Amino acid sequence: MPAPAPPSVTTRNAVVFLAVIAGAATLKWMQDILTPLALALFLAVMIDSFARVLTDRTPHFPKRLALPTAVVLSLLLFGMSIWIVVDNGKEFFDHSSQYVDSLNAIIARFTPTVARLAPGLELSVAPTIGDLVKQWNPQRYFGDIAQSFNSFATNAVLVLIYLGFILASRRGFARKIVALFPRHAERETNMKMFRRIRDGVEQYLWIQTVTGLMIAVSAFVVMMLVGLDNAFFWAFLIFLAAYIPILGGAVGCFLPPIFALIQFPDSLWPAVILFVALQGIFFVVGNVILPRMQGDSLNMDPTVVLLSLAVWGALWGVPGMFLSTPLTVAAMVILAQFEGSRWIAILLSEDGDPQGFAEAPARTPAEKK
Repeated sequence: MPAPAPPSVTTRNAVVFLAVIAGAATLKWMQDILTPLALALFLAVMIDSFARVLTDRTPHFPKRLALPTAVVLSLLLFGMSIWIVVDNGKEFFDHSSQYVDSLNAIIARFTPTVARLAPGLELSVAPTIGDLVKQWNPQRYFGDIAQSFNSFATNAVLVLIYLGFILASRRGFARKIVALFPRHAERETNMKMFRRIRDGVEQYLWIQTVTGLMIAVSAFVVMMLVGLDNAFFWAFLIFLAAYIPILGGAVGCFLPPIFALIQFPDSLWPAVILFVALQGIFFVVGNVILPRMQGDSLNMDPTVVLLSLAVWGALWGVPGMFLSTPLTVAAMVILAQFEGSRWIAILLSEDGDPQGFAEAPARTPAEKK
């Protein structure tokens, strides 16, 4: 009996395409379950990275204390971040009455211009912030806001629970790998894949932290020169927003100029200076430094970074945008393991070697010169 003919390339690619669509639909359907788990895995990799840094950079540091110390340091960092936001946010709201007067002055200044451009609005008298709030009727949104906070709190608790179980089961990971892949060669291949994903997550954290610090420190200097209130608070928000690739820093850099309009109602120049300077800083870091660091470290095409941000944001919202680059790195490495999907991994990579195992080509004498 003749052997069955192997499937054609077209059939194989069509099956892969349909599998990707089915996988995306499943990820969207199981969003509430998978999002906390993905965030917990991300935090577990980050804590494990801290632990390995402690043991590698500190020769006499006890290995048994590395993981508990990393957990404590991570909790302290998160706690300090929350304290900075809450403390500075309280100071911001303490001065809210002054900002309301400035907003009323700005509205009164621009009301005649808006009335000329849009005569159908019938703005004979400039409205105040109180009038706009009454028309907006924010009470109808209180239910949605409360539900959002409840969902955030629930997800945070789930993330912590998942993280605790992941860290507790960390010791049995090596035994599971041995049981799953008893052959040494197969086991080594899969361990290389795991290390490639882990290194990708660590590189993502390092890149976003460094570039976020560049943007935040530069923005802080500019805001201090302009004399903007709460400059440290705005710089810290820009730093946190920078962990969302591409869009985070750009959106964060819009907030200080808007606040400058409120703080300096008699002049537009502080807001203009802040807007031009901050967007210039973000353009240089986001379009010159960041793509080079991502290409050299993560081996991801810059266009793929933007596309993954849109795809994962559509699937999982803000957590998906935050995890878009690590998830895409993991998908790229996993897809590279199978013949039918390796072409997708090659397209996602920067240099056509998604696993990073290829040897660098020998340079010619002319290239060496």
